[in-house]
Amino acid sequence: MNNPCIICVAITGSVPRKAHNPAVPISIEEQIESTHEAYEAGASIAHCHVRLEDETPTSDPDRFARLMGGIRHHCPDMIIQLSTGGRSGAGRERGGMLSLRPDMASLSVGSNNFPTRVYENPPDLVDWLAEQMLAYDVKPEIEAFDLSHIHQAVAMSRDGRLKAPLYVQFVLGVKNAMPVDRDVFDYYVKTMQRLAPDAQWCAAGIGAGQLDVNEWAIAAGGHTRTGLEDNLRLDRHTLAPSNAALVRRAADLCDHYNRPVATCAEARAILGLRAANC
Repeated sequence: MNNPCIICVAITGSVPRKAHNPAVPISIEEQIESTHEAYEAGASIAHCHVRLEDETPTSDPDRFARLMGGIRHHCPDMIIQLSTGGRSGAGRERGGMLSLRPDMASLSVGSNNFPTRVYENPPDLVDWLAEQMLAYDVKPEIEAFDLSHIHQAVAMSRDGRLKAPLYVQFVLGVKNAMPVDRDVFDYYVKTMQRLAPDAQWCAAGIGAGQLDVNEWAIAAGGHTRTGLEDNLRLDRHTLAPSNAALVRRAADLCDHYNRPVATCAEARAILGLRAANC
């Protein structure tokens, strides 16, 4: 197998705190440094959230702008993907940073249960976020927390609300949503091949399932995501010392399965993205 594997690093997220793992980067400066280390380890996409000083999540466009500026300075060709997730804001506030024209942004096209709440993505908000991404030439990463989200993304692509080809991420392991289950993963892959054969896909495993999902995705020819947003440990006894350590672990799996780690330029070509800093 010779197709390059894109490694996405989810550097911070909205939930992990330094009390859980001191390596979680919170300040803009910490996030830039952690992203640069992950970039040097092989990550070509940085999936970004921002936090306030007290570690609570926010959708503040000014903080996103500072983070983007720092990443572009230190990792000039890295793909920047901003989160429009619901833990960081409400309603259209979630897309207030899209005018910054990041390369990519996450897009959840349906609702589902999270550990302690419903992750609400009402159709009118989904359509507005998709419109904004089209307007600002931001490629969505569809975050599929449920099988129905793949079907909805395909429907939106067919009627022009999303630009083809799609990029879909399977998210497995969120409590009360889809589990880390090999049969589920395999069916997701088959569904993508059947409904959107021109699409690219990746997979993320949450918590203890991260390494399994990394391996499944790499072995099956897809792309994968790692990072401290999703998982704080190397194993049940050892905290991950950095985002870069988790990226290196994914890169080692690529080597095991004879998958070259995609450079940033290769990742941009695979995803059909504009040139860096354009």
